[in-house]
Amino acid sequence: MSIIAGLYAGLVIFLAPISFGPVQLRVADALIPLAALFGWPVILGVGIGCLIGNAYYFLGPVDVLLGPLANIASAYIIFSLRRRPFPACVIGALPIGVVVGGYLWLFFPPPSIFELSLPVWAAMMLSITLSSLIATAGLGYMLLKALTRKEVLESLRQRGLRIHLN
Repeated sequence: MSIIAGLYAGLVIFLAPISFGPVQLRVADALIPLAALFGWPVILGVGIGCLIGNAYYFLGPVDVLLGPLANIASAYIIFSLRRRPFPACVIGALPIGVVVGGYLWLFFPPPSIFELSLPVWAAMMLSITLSSLIATAGLGYMLLKALTRKEVLESLRQRGLRIHLN
């Protein structure tokens, strides 16, 4: 759990220019699908890592509390649906888009998306959902697939790690 939390927080802080704002690509969210493989240590780790990363940038207490809860919900959904990893990653990206996009418009003006006339909260939810899909269902799914190759799984098991997938 501490390794995932440290990786998540480190990625958010190191990549802060692209990890925050109305148009963002939080690369650290690619760690969330690892919940399908490692379970609760990842679920809690991405929550703690998000808490640390959001506290570092500190938009306000709403972001420091709701961002980690969205990550925990996302990771738990992916863990629960782990038998179908890609749909799990797509569905798991949605809580981040809805929750974080639901409050982020309070801190930033929303982006213009495809020249649509959307309410500010809807534009922000759409923007964050799209970025979450890229990080979680795109990058995260590829990471999960790389780690679920037979030889990698065997190596992880030999090192005493509990694997939940399969």
